[in-house]
Amino acid sequence: MSRVGKALIQIPSGVKVEIIYGYPQGHEAHGKGDTDKRLISVTGPKGVLLQEVKPVIWIEMKDSNIELKRENDLAQTKALHGLYNRLIQNMIAGVTKGFTKILILNGVGYKANMKGADLVLNLGMSHPCEIKAEQGITFKILAPAEVQALNLGKDGIGVVLQVSGASKEKVGAMSSRIRDLRPVEPYHLYGIRYSDEFVMRKESKSGKKAGGKK
Repeated sequence: MSRVGKALIQIPSGVKVEIIYGYPQGHEAHGKGDTDKRLISVTGPKGVLLQEVKPVIWIEMKDSNIELKRENDLAQTKALHGLYNRLIQNMIAGVTKGFTKILILNGVGYKANMKGADLVLNLGMSHPCEIKAEQGITFKILAPAEVQALNLGKDGIGVVLQVSGASKEKVGAMSSRIRDLRPVEPYHLYGIRYSDEFVMRKESKSGKKAGGKK
């Protein structure tokens, strides 16, 4: 990962990157006034993202580029070097373009409705599942024209849901949480799956075996 860590990160126009030494007042997750801690803040049209950076990695900003350097060549430090490089790149992409995940809900009676910013799903259970929109996450139920533009095919397509946000981690975590409500089964593709998820179809079970007595 060290080669990845050495790559320069370009700061696009309209994006502001700052290094915060010691956490700001009121940062509940890490306390107050700890000068050994560092955060990198990335601000853009889609919002603000923060990421803690361990002291073994140095951050230098030159012109419109970010360069990461490591304190030593230990295996763990090299791994962090590449990891932070990718995280910062994802932060810049998140505050400029954002991230999205497309989920397909397919099943008898499956429905999705918006309740303000929250999502309400009917998945064949005795009660609807209400999913709160966390900060930085937005839900959208795609219209038929939007679904057609995605070229998802015709097999097992029901309600199509979009999860969007600036944080790749939050978008992925929320999408996984929704998918886990009804994992897809391989016979009729009933359940919830990602739009780019490959599911090995199985032949439907038959009541009679081939060659059996009639």
